Amino acid sequence: MALNLPVDVLRSFVAVVDGGSMLRASERVFLSQPAISLQIKRLEELLQIPLFRREGRRLVLTTQGDDVLILAREMLALNDRIVATLTGEALGGPVRIGFVQDFAETLLQGLLAQLVALHPDVRLEVRVGGTPQLLDLLESDRLDVILGMGVAGDPAAIREEPMRWFGNAGLPVRDTIPLAVLERPCRFRDAAIAALEAAGRPYQLVVETPSLSVLRAAVRGGVGITCRTDLFGGLPEIAGPALPALPSVSYVLHKRARLPPALVHLCDLIAERVQDIGELDLHVD
Repeated sequence: MALNLPVDVLRSFVAVVDGGSMLRASERVFLSQPAISLQIKRLEELLQIPLFRREGRRLVLTTQGDDVLILAREMLALNDRIVATLTGEALGGPVRIGFVQDFAETLLQGLLAQLVALHPDVRLEVRVGGTPQLLDLLESDRLDVILGMGVAGDPAAIREEPMRWFGNAGLPVRDTIPLAVLERPCRFRDAAIAALEAAGRPYQLVVETPSLSVLRAAVRGGVGITCRTDLFGGLPEIAGPALPALPSVSYVLHKRARLPPALVHLCDLIAERVQDIGELDLHVD
C-alpha cells in the first residue's frame, strides 16, 4: 500500500525549518507548539527516519531531514499551484518588484525561486535601487511591490532594526574617522554623518559609491567604517563607546492599490521572508 504524507504535516515541518523555532512555526500554521511537535513526531514515524537531532537546546536537521525538506517544498509548491489554478489565483504575466540593494543580496534569490515554483507562468521584472527612487516608480505605476527602508515607526514597516557600525575596530580611534558611504540619497549615510557631527567627531568621506558590493569591499579591506543593519552581516561590528549611537530603521513594504489575490499573497510571502532574516537556528521553545 502506498504511503500518503499529509500536506498539513509537511507544511508544519517546513514552517519549523523556515521559522527557526516551534514558536515561529505555530504563528505561521496557527497550531499550538505541542500540536506541531506531535506532527513532527508523526512525520518521523511515517517515514521511519529522524528528521532532527538535538545539539544542546537546539534542533538541527539530519542529513535525511535535509533531503525530506527539499522534497517537501516541491510537494507544497505543487499543492499550492493546483489550488491557485483552480481558485483563479494563478499568477501570470509581468510582476514588477523593487528592492533596495540590502535585500537584493540577502533575500532575492530564495524569494524569486519560491515565486516561480508557485507560479511558473510569471514573468518577473526586478528593479534594484534606493527607496525614494522605488517609491517614485510605484507611484507612477511602474512597480507593483517594493521593499525598502524607512524611518523607525513607519506605518508600512514590517520589521524594525537598529543601525550598527561596521569596520575595522582600530579606525574609530583616529583623529579623523574614515567613512565609507553610499551615494545620496541614502538613509544610512545621513544617519552616520548626523551621529558623528552631533558627537563632535571629525570624519572624512574616503569612499562614496552607488554599489553596496563596493562599499562592502571597502569596509572589509579596512579602508573605512560604515553604518548599516545586520543585513550587512559577515563584517565585524564596532560596538561600545568608540562611536556614537545610531537610530533604528524600518524595513518597509509598499504595494500599489487593488492588487490581485496572487500579488497579495506575494506581499505576504515577502513579509514572512523578511521576518525570518537572521533566524538560522532551530531553537526549542
